[in-house]
Amino acid sequence: MVTQRSVTPSGDLPEGDKTSKIKMYYVYFLASEKNKDLYVGSTENVITRLNRHNYGKVKSTKGYKPWKLLGYEKYTTRGEAVKQEKFFKTGQQKEKLKQKYGLVAKW
Repeated sequence: MVTQRSVTPSGDLPEGDKTSKIKMYYVYFLASEKNKDLYVGSTENVITRLNRHNYGKVKSTKGYKPWKLLGYEKYTTRGEAVKQEKFFKTGQQKEKLKQKYGLVAKW
């Protein structure tokens, strides 16, 4: 099962449901506010992961902070999330995401 969400300016972030016994996994999309680069990742907690990116705790992204959450998709298994993350990281899909979130010039 996949639920696709874009983040609204009001800060519509996925909150962990403390009462639910079902663990959810997320594929998230970030934009560097420094150079407008797109980053795709997967996690169990989007808010914690975003904070790690912005505090420079992720080696591959620390030189491009701050990061802004553009959107995320929710999955019921880690395997689904990782598979989708890899799919989004392919060149063609990453370009489609950049267009969707306005990170490339539209000719």
